[in-house]
Amino acid sequence: MWINLYLVYKNATNILLFAIFTILRYFFYIFFGPVHNCSASCLFWGIIGGREAAAHSRPYMASIQVAEGDGMKHECGGFVVADQWVMTAVHCLANGRKVVLGVHSLSQAEDTKQIFDIMELHNHPQFNPDNYDNDITLIKLDRPFNASEAVKAVAFLRAGGVNPDTDAEVETAGWGSVDNLGSRPDTLKEAVIRVVSSNRCGRSDYFGRKFTDNMICGDSGGPLLYNGVVVGITSNGGKKCGQIKKPGIYTIISHYTEWIDGVMGIQPDA
Repeated sequence: MWINLYLVYKNATNILLFAIFTILRYFFYIFFGPVHNCSASCLFWGIIGGREAAAHSRPYMASIQVAEGDGMKHECGGFVVADQWVMTAVHCLANGRKVVLGVHSLSQAEDTKQIFDIMELHNHPQFNPDNYDNDITLIKLDRPFNASEAVKAVAFLRAGGVNPDTDAEVETAGWGSVDNLGSRPDTLKEAVIRVVSSNRCGRSDYFGRKFTDNMICGDSGGPLLYNGVVVGITSNGGKKCGQIKKPGIYTIISHYTEWIDGVMGIQPDA
């Protein structure tokens, strides 16, 4: 008899705890929206899917690495825009970096990898470290890359092009943190995310005055692509992966066409 009463009590307790957990989860969803596990850097709000990318399916991806012991460590992402040029964010870079193209796994030896020294580094002259405005830089590699199925340039949006609207589905990829502890994946991750409205990101409970007209609000990753064209560069966002009301911020590339052309020596169309 006592055993039966104990089992009834134990089952009732489990049911009550489950009910409390379900109610708390429901209210969290109502007030804060859905929260997902991180993937492809700090992806949390508006994610439709995060997964490992097919090997070398994004051949424009670059890994900017720094020496660590006897090897190299991934520090920041970038993307190839011409045969000797990589685009990334100012806040990523310092002296002593190398650029690795043709990467899928950071740790495994891959015949596709090509390693470059940085010959020239062109940070935007009006970069603001306080709010990361104008967070765009161009790296000139020490030599042109060898084009292959694993290493190719990607098109980027120029002035006059159409940037994605609020709630538009965009793509991102990278080797960034996959949790709040800073754990990084070994292989390239990708995700489809949604653009958050500029008005929302400019609210005081989001980024306030730190959010400028040169920024798109979304979730962090590598380059931001819309219809196969890069429209943004990962810049800034929440300090922790999955932080509520702190989605990633991307620099809008099309605002810098004249500066890009000047640095790379591209002659504008007549």
